[in-house]
Parts: sequence; C-alpha cells; structure tokens
Amino acid sequence: MVRKRPSYSNHKSPTDNTMKYLCTLFAALTLILWATVGVWHILIDKNCLGYLKRAADSNTVERAQLELGKAQDYMVKNGLNRGYTSVLYNTPDEDIEFWYDNISDARYELTKVMANEDATELEKSNVLMKLRETLIDHGNNGEKLTYPAGLAKYPQNTPVAFLQILFITGFLGTGGWKFFKHIK
Repeated sequence: MVRKRPSYSNHKSPTDNTMKYLCTLFAALTLILWATVGVWHILIDKNCLGYLKRAADSNTVERAQLELGKAQDYMVKNGLNRGYTSVLYNTPDEDIEFWYDNISDARYELTKVMANEDATELEKSNVLMKLRETLIDHGNNGEKLTYPAGLAKYPQNTPVAFLQILFITGFLGTGGWKFFKHIK
C-alpha cells in the first residue's frame, strides 16, 4: 500500500503567522506614534498657540502682553525658540527662531507702550494692530495663526521622521501589503 503525502495547500505556513505578527506590530507602533503626535498637537495648542491667538484678539495692551508672556514662557521652557522644524533641509517657513524673535519684538513693543504714561489710545491701538498682523495670516481660507509648519513635533521631529520611515519600510519589507489580503 502506498502512503499519500498530506496536502498542505489549505494550511498556512509558519511564516504567514510570523508575517501577520510583524505587520500587526508595525501597525500598532505606527498607531502609537500617530497618537503621540496628536497629543503633542493638543499640548502646543493648549499651552502656546491658544495664548498667541488670545493675544492677537486682545483689546488692551495689558491683556495682549499677559497672553504673549504665557506663550513665550511655554516656548522657552520647551525649546521652541531656536532651530528648524524640518528634517532634511531648511526652508524659511520652518524657522522657529525667526518666529520666536518676531513674537519677542512684539512683546517688547507692548511693554514700551505700557511703560509710556503719555501713550495715546491711538498709539496703543496701532501697537495692537501691528501685533495682530504679526500673529495672524490672511489667506484664501480666512485668517490663521502664524507658526512654523511641523511645530507640534519639534524638537522630536527627527526621531519621528526616522520612526515613520522605519515603520513604513518594515511594514513593506515584511510583506505587509500581503496582510491586507487576509483581512476579510
């Protein structure tokens, strides 16, 4: 009697399971990275950009100066006063130092007007308008706060970019694109 070899065509090889685990791992790590960047966005909105918007909307020099002070304290504490948000090459719209210096200069102008007891309402109003022009951009989609692109990831922008590239390469390198064939 001749024994037939069992057919393994309906069974998955051990490498299929390993691939699934690796793809799941890369997907989970990417999700964690994405969530972390989301939290950074919330923190910078809450502790810096929100105060800059309030300073731009202020009706008094004193209120604007107070709100700028809160934003600047956060910037200095978190190293948002030097460098570029880009990873590979630097462009002017990613220059954090220029952005920070503009805000510092605006705050200095507010302080000068506050210290001048003879400052007229017109001078105070002009300083507030100048501050608003410094902090707010006017575009096709209306007004938006001016800040460097990618600010929420700074100063972790290089590790984040490296991890994103690593995860994508790992996902594709393990045959991650085949993983989606198994999902039904």
